[in-house]
Amino acid sequence: MKITAAAILCCSSAAAFPFSPSVATPASRVQKFKRFVGPVAPSPLSAERIVGGATAAGINDSLRIPLSYGEMIQQVSSCMSDAYDATGATRQIVRVLLPRDAASQRLGSLYEAEADTDDRSAASREVRLVPADESWQGGIMQLYRAASPTARDILIRLSSSAATTGVPPRIVEDRSIDESGVDGVGLLYTQSRSGGDDGVAARADGAGAGGFGGLFGGSTSLPALSEGDACVFVQPTQEVADVIENLSTKTPASSSSSPPLIALLNPQWRNVDDALDSASKSGGVLGAFASFLGGKGSVLRRLETLGYRPTYTLEGYVCKGGNVRLIKRFDSDWIVFAENDDGDRFARVGSMRDRPTYQDVERMLNDKGVGYKYARDLGMSPKL
Repeated sequence: MKITAAAILCCSSAAAFPFSPSVATPASRVQKFKRFVGPVAPSPLSAERIVGGATAAGINDSLRIPLSYGEMIQQVSSCMSDAYDATGATRQIVRVLLPRDAASQRLGSLYEAEADTDDRSAASREVRLVPADESWQGGIMQLYRAASPTARDILIRLSSSAATTGVPPRIVEDRSIDESGVDGVGLLYTQSRSGGDDGVAARADGAGAGGFGGLFGGSTSLPALSEGDACVFVQPTQEVADVIENLSTKTPASSSSSPPLIALLNPQWRNVDDALDSASKSGGVLGAFASFLGGKGSVLRRLETLGYRPTYTLEGYVCKGGNVRLIKRFDSDWIVFAENDDGDRFARVGSMRDRPTYQDVERMLNDKGVGYKYARDLGMSPKL
């Protein structure tokens, strides 16, 4: 939470959450990720670098905006696996859209139903992929109820046993890292070991497992990840940076042929910087003070030191009255798409090496002759 000079809000709560694993289907065999090979030392990617037999230019041309929830899960899991295989990325940052019931977009609605991602009927087509923004009526906890099953499905896709045997991996969900209970933070991980307690490490403060109450999750139970396991921090905040660092430090990143994968899904800090974020990235007293007030600079430096890198980003907002989507893989440029007037496809409008600003996106739309949404609806501008 960012603190301004006008008001400083100090909150503390000691809500206790039991460690309650949510098990999909127990599996006695060791779970392995698909196509996991020996880790390769990361190296900078250039436009001409060949990744998996394809150049960055070819990858740019192949990128499309997923139109369904299942398509997005397949796309992001494939990208995470490619980053693991090609660059040895065992520490990843992933941003995705979230499934939402299409009826929730109606203004004035007092109740919003949860999107059913397990429904395979025709009604499931009404589930839309939307950005994690302020339009969600239930706030961060409603976002978590959509992000948690998304993380679970990503973990299932990354498991080789689910693809070969049809048996999903054993997935545990731990909400104890969310000390307040309302910050929308969680931890999901696979367990390759049989049994329950041997996959959970002692509390970070050495006082045993299962509880919490220390500052910044100091007593949160950390999972003991084995070879081939994966872990996803769902919507982590800056306050859980200590937990991320503790787990990343105790989990080897390259000591085996299939080191565990740790990913951050939809971190709650923004991709773009405000004044505090920019100041916190500088050193000295000013940077430390800006970080104390809520700037993300110090947290980003810690994550970078631990080896965390963005591997997949899919986000969006409204520009000129219409929906735009930005997508990027670890080995591609930023590709910008605009939604057509029927809402059933996205047209590519441009690309940039660095993340395009809002002004850059607006310029791309102008260059493509895309008018304002109201003008297209009234017939004053060509349809998209």
